[in-house]
Amino acid sequence: QVQLVESGGGAVEDGGSLRLSCAASGRAPTNYVIGWFRQASGKERELVASIYNRFSSAYADSVKGRFTISRDEAKNTVTLQMNSLKPEDTAMYYCAAKFRGTQEYMYWGQGTQVTVSP
Repeated sequence: QVQLVESGGGAVEDGGSLRLSCAASGRAPTNYVIGWFRQASGKERELVASIYNRFSSAYADSVKGRFTISRDEAKNTVTLQMNSLKPEDTAMYYCAAKFRGTQEYMYWGQGTQVTVSP
């Protein structure tokens, strides 16, 4: 079992920055891939970024060059640094965990809201 708690959401203006954190606890969290998802009102949930270690990370095309995901294994924390935010980045952001090599994210946090105003 892995417990995930997100923090760091808020409201910023177009072009602003936010840093989201996902604190993981429980069973062997370093053996999991951590992903950041987002879901905007009326839209499907999408995977924004994921990371296994510093050599293995991936991003959605819509955030490449603007978002950076990083992992601090000592603190069991995954951070999503979001720069050059746009109104279309407005969504509820969730972190989730899955076993490496599997498809399904099994563990989810409660989410944190990000709002970007024009």
